Amino acid sequence: MAEVDEASKPLFAGLSDVSISEDIPVEGEITVPVGSPSHDDEYSTLDEPVKETILRDLKAVGKKFGHVMYPKKSTTLLRDWDLWGPLLLCVTLALMLQGGSADSKEDGGPQFAEVFVIIWFGSVIITLNSKLLGGTISFFQSLCVLGYCILPLTVAMIVCRLVLLGGTGTASFIVRFIVVVVSFGWSTFASTAFLADSQPPNRKALVVYPVFLFYFVISWMILTFSPSHSDGATDTGP
Repeated sequence: MAEVDEASKPLFAGLSDVSISEDIPVEGEITVPVGSPSHDDEYSTLDEPVKETILRDLKAVGKKFGHVMYPKKSTTLLRDWDLWGPLLLCVTLALMLQGGSADSKEDGGPQFAEVFVIIWFGSVIITLNSKLLGGTISFFQSLCVLGYCILPLTVAMIVCRLVLLGGTGTASFIVRFIVVVVSFGWSTFASTAFLADSQPPNRKALVVYPVFLFYFVISWMILTFSPSHSDGATDTGP
């Protein structure tokens, strides 16, 4: 019977009476595994000088310019998006388009605000169109790509301004036409290279077409730009 009673007892019945005396030293080491500190934890941008912050942002913008000038399938513009580069390009292009005969009210040319609104409003419309067609990128990522891809057209505007310093003849127009067409194709190709993978395969043409029109309008404004002749010609009364 004693064997039966011992077998019927719970297996760990006596463990509740066991206690560890305070006099017994507990040896060993308890460690909590902690992951290796990341680069973001070691370096905080809140404590860095303003000069380093500006230089770091300028380097990031410069790298994105390089990706646009050498377009290839890359996620840099999509992953590390910003709007500083597009804002700089938009302001630069609008300022250069403002200093021509198109500024006069008689010609009805674009003013600074009009160019600024055309670029940003067009980018927003293209982005909304892309989202409605099932695009997988965010709103600001699309704005970043479209804005940075204005870089070839901004370079074309600078070249055209330099060409116009030598005159506005037929040769000047041919040179400007070639430069603008190449820049237009470059901007369109670069933007579609970054945005193509984020669109449904059967709807890519519907996304590329508004992008084509967007850069075509900007290219047309650059090509039709002519220097102002009203500075040296003032109306004199009889």
